[in-house]
Amino acid sequence: MKSLTAYISVVLLLTVLAGCGATAKMITAKSQSERADVFTEVTDTGAKPQGYADIVVKANIKTHVTGYYSGESETSLHGKPGYPFVLNIDGQAVVWKVDGQKDVKPDYDEDGKTSRDPEAGTGIKYILEKKLRLREGAHKVYLALPEDNYIVEVELMLRSGEETVLEFKPLYWHKHIPTRIPTFLKGIREYEIYLNGVKVK
Repeated sequence: MKSLTAYISVVLLLTVLAGCGATAKMITAKSQSERADVFTEVTDTGAKPQGYADIVVKANIKTHVTGYYSGESETSLHGKPGYPFVLNIDGQAVVWKVDGQKDVKPDYDEDGKTSRDPEAGTGIKYILEKKLRLREGAHKVYLALPEDNYIVEVELMLRSGEETVLEFKPLYWHKHIPTRIPTFLKGIREYEIYLNGVKVK
């Protein structure tokens, strides 16, 4: 893989929308394909065709287990199989439904203090990793979590023959004041974004 400096430009744009309704509408729109010729999913490790580049998309999120919140809708997929990740590149969309695994981390550190690990506690971890092939050049990528009403937009430039790892790492909302310790139990706040291991947002 080439270093980050090999890219002509990388521009990150966070979607700033007024209200949950606008975000939900955008997620719905980006879940629908307007075209089908942008990317294909690949599993091979062979040479890429001339003019094409590969991108490995990684994302994860930890949610509470089913039934943790008594008032949560029965249709919620938090803690259940089939948690959806939506990816849209230049108008081609795909919805990947991921089956999570139970994830348990200590609530307290070695000194007996409340853990500052945002994923401390018992929950369900969903991990997405897909390899896609698309033409070199500029691309606009949207990653959305319909169950959490969250969407982020990334613009990047790819060069022929290269492989890029685009990774989304979750940051969670914090517990109530005064602790201010982030926890997955409060849901995702945003994704930090990395290109080939280098944080770009």
